[in-house]
Amino acid sequence: MMRRLLAVWHARNLEFLRDRGALFFTLILPLSIIIGMAIIFSGPPRPLFKVGVLGAHRAAVPPAPPPPLAQPRASHAPGRGSCPPGRCAADPFLRERYVQFIRVASRSRGVQDVRRQRIDMLFAPGDPPRYWVNTDSPKGYIIQRLLLSADPQAQRVQVTGKTVRYIDWLFPGILAMNLMFSCLFGVGYIVMRYRQSGFLKRLHATPLTAFEFLGAQVLSRLSITVFITGALYIGVGALIGFHDSGSVLLLLLLAVLGSLSMIALGLTISARFSSEELVNGLLNLITWPMMLLSGVWFSLAGSPAWVRRVADALPLTQLLHAARAVMLYGAGFSQIAPNLIYLSVITVVFLAVGAWSFRWRI
Repeated sequence: MMRRLLAVWHARNLEFLRDRGALFFTLILPLSIIIGMAIIFSGPPRPLFKVGVLGAHRAAVPPAPPPPLAQPRASHAPGRGSCPPGRCAADPFLRERYVQFIRVASRSRGVQDVRRQRIDMLFAPGDPPRYWVNTDSPKGYIIQRLLLSADPQAQRVQVTGKTVRYIDWLFPGILAMNLMFSCLFGVGYIVMRYRQSGFLKRLHATPLTAFEFLGAQVLSRLSITVFITGALYIGVGALIGFHDSGSVLLLLLLAVLGSLSMIALGLTISARFSSEELVNGLLNLITWPMMLLSGVWFSLAGSPAWVRRVADALPLTQLLHAARAVMLYGAGFSQIAPNLIYLSVITVVFLAVGAWSFRWRI
């Protein structure tokens, strides 16, 4: 019995080692993740809090060690932080370590970012200084205590309107991530398994065309994914409730386009490959960067510009930005039109590539 077991063990090892593609991705996937994370999170210790600094004048540069005011997304103005001349250098709070100070040009937009937990606090230097904080944010509570210990004269201004909890901000990301995994693995892995088992070869002997087969796969996975996503949306809303100020029909359109883009990407990967290890490696190589860089778990505001550019090229990022804009900000069709166009274009491109490279046999 031991000889037979060792013989099968040896044969399986040789099968894996001879599959160069699978071996390559088994080695390159963890290596690429480690190198990517090392590049993204390299440099000095990363700040734990994000504080928007409100003002209209160019600030004197505060002494080290606080990091320079970084440029976040388009809602903030570029350059260093600003406050009345001489106040920045004198304010002890702006010399705190591990706090990223971001220049904010508009008070209304800054308060909106606080309410929606894009930044932890909005700070207005002055005499006395003022600050806005989201009471539903754990980080907001901690940074408020830090501010008051450094500058007891700071006065809190009430943030009016409904605030967004972290679970409200996280919920669209969880739905989008589940949609991504369902579409990529539900299509890419299944089509590869059909080819590997010879099922596609038998289908090729029938009158079924490649277009009909691929169309059926797309429609099947699309209907399943949209149904499951809708059930989660309704179920979570009934159980714990979440902030939703947008159009349900617009969210449905996003779910359809987002699912189609992921399905098309999965078909492109599985169109020709028959190796289970290779397809699994490729799918993981795609899903991990999207899961880490698309803002599912944390905001990329204040991240290096090149990281945000890479993230914006990912379909999950476009889907997630649009979904959060609708659910949290009440955005309309015209506001998320660029995201919809991007998802539509990459869907057409990936479907064309997948249909062109599809083959029935191994």
